[in-house]
Amino acid sequence: MSLFGKGNDLNRQFIARPDEAKGAILYKWPDLTIRKFTQVTVEPDETALFIKEGKVVGALPQGRSTLDGALIPFLGDIVDWASGDNMYRAELYFVSSREFVSLPFGGPIDNIEDPETGLAVGLRVFGEYALKVNDPATLILTLIGTRQASNDLVTDWSREQIMKSLRTGVVRKLTAEKWPVLGIAGRTAEIEAALLTDVQAALSPYGVKITRLGNVTISLTPDDEQTLKGLRKDSAYTRLAGGFREYGVGAALKGIGEGAASGGGGGSPAVLGVGLGLGGLVAGIGGAPAGPASGYGGGAAARASPAGGAGPAAAAGAGGVECSNCHATNPPGAKFCSSCGTAITVPKVLHCTQCGSAASPSAKFCANCGSALSA
Repeated sequence: MSLFGKGNDLNRQFIARPDEAKGAILYKWPDLTIRKFTQVTVEPDETALFIKEGKVVGALPQGRSTLDGALIPFLGDIVDWASGDNMYRAELYFVSSREFVSLPFGGPIDNIEDPETGLAVGLRVFGEYALKVNDPATLILTLIGTRQASNDLVTDWSREQIMKSLRTGVVRKLTAEKWPVLGIAGRTAEIEAALLTDVQAALSPYGVKITRLGNVTISLTPDDEQTLKGLRKDSAYTRLAGGFREYGVGAALKGIGEGAASGGGGGSPAVLGVGLGLGGLVAGIGGAPAGPASGYGGGAAARASPAGGAGPAAAAGAGGVECSNCHATNPPGAKFCSSCGTAITVPKVLHCTQCGSAASPSAKFCANCGSALSA
């Protein structure tokens, strides 16, 4: 505003940062020409600079100053001679020196390779930062220039530098330290410390300093997190089971049991047959290796043979039933093959009409009395 002195014709203007601009990092006075003897008030938490033709002419001290070349020598460099030495012509900036806090940043970092699993996963980071202008002249001349000064201009640039430093810093740390991605949250403090150093190097040429970082959270994208957790669980169960094959069999049996318990058809003959087959596979794991002629898994003979070495003939003689599909020998009365799950068909037994002795289906004469057997 302007006041007119009583008793002389001299206009005196009072300049200060307006209330609505108190929260601005940088405020530019709208007029390029300022009257001589104007009173300028500079608050304790700001700096006032005169800029002319891309150069800093001088800075006003904090408090109230009267613009008079006799009191402030550098004002002689911005005198508007066309006004009869009654005006100064330059840009006047007010730059806050206080700390601006709770500024958000966040977004995707990059797709990186997890050192533990070798999978490519996407990382995200979110947090807050605080900044402070430690060199007002450098900020104005390098970042602001002739553009309209605003907080977004400064904070957006600072945010970009933080994210850039995060992308390079986190990837470098993960590669050098071999940090598992799922445990990266425990490294937040170390990452913050390294990030501050990297960010300062990027922002120092612009007169801005990041004073602190807070609430930094580094996380995986939901899909990648679920994938890594599932893979880690499978790896742990595989180690407990003794191998991936054993774990797969156990998982299948568990699924069959859960299906039967929930009434989802788990008790049907086909499913029971598969379960019996898997059970036989589990029972055979860890057994003695088969010879070259026995085929995969030692063949039916190896699977059915007890430790004493008795073969299928001995088992059959003890009442065992041979599977028509895989020829594995099953216990007497078995309805499904314990090796492949196929339903077992029990062959009909012939009896001699003379003496009643049992005979095999292919026999033509009774082994007991010699009588001819009917078809």
